[in-house]
Amino acid sequence: MKAARLGVNVDHVATVRQARKTHEPDPVTAAALAELAGADGITIHLREDRRHIQDRDLAVLRRTVRSRLNLEMAATDEMVGIALKFRPDEVTLVPEKRQELTTEGGLDVVQNRQTLKNSVALLRDGGISVSLFVDPDPEQIKAAHRLGVDAIEIHTGCYCDAADAKVRRAELTKIEQSVRLGQKLGLAVHAGHGLNYDNVRDVVALGGIEEFNIGHSIVARAVLVGMDRAVRDMAALIKGS
Repeated sequence: MKAARLGVNVDHVATVRQARKTHEPDPVTAAALAELAGADGITIHLREDRRHIQDRDLAVLRRTVRSRLNLEMAATDEMVGIALKFRPDEVTLVPEKRQELTTEGGLDVVQNRQTLKNSVALLRDGGISVSLFVDPDPEQIKAAHRLGVDAIEIHTGCYCDAADAKVRRAELTKIEQSVRLGQKLGLAVHAGHGLNYDNVRDVVALGGIEEFNIGHSIVARAVLVGMDRAVRDMAALIKGS
């Protein structure tokens, strides 16, 4: 079985920088260190309010990332235009609310089908692979498939935030069923949100997930032990090395 890829999200390196509106730490440098440590891709979320990643970061990362650049973004005209300008390797469409601290759940693909359909078509026509960030819900996954996307990223937040073992097992079962459905429909299956060095193990053990996108936990460990060690530790858990 082929080992899953690790995409390192460097948003929260930019969060530290923006707290002082200065030039450091630089998420571009963090991305380079992550790649040297074995990351298979770099993920950034360019939010409409630019709370962490800035347009400059996207522009420089597009030129410097040597693996794969995954741009998370809302399905808005502005963001689609930016994606078509910079042409990341992949776009992951996510829901976005100004007041949220972080993304709180998956896209409602069923209810927002037309908006997403238009965005997906423009991005794919521009040669960009498209993934949708969805809850582990079969109806949402089927709706994503009908839009002709390349991949889904399963929102693992409810599993990660489960209050007890029983709830955690139930949420893990939902993820497993979603992985199998995605595979059956011919979609590449990714996973992310809330995953850390402890809870990622059981999700990896399910098999079938091609890519894990992890940010906060890696950046939090990197503050204490450095980006190289933090990425290598997570890569070992995901790749089984």
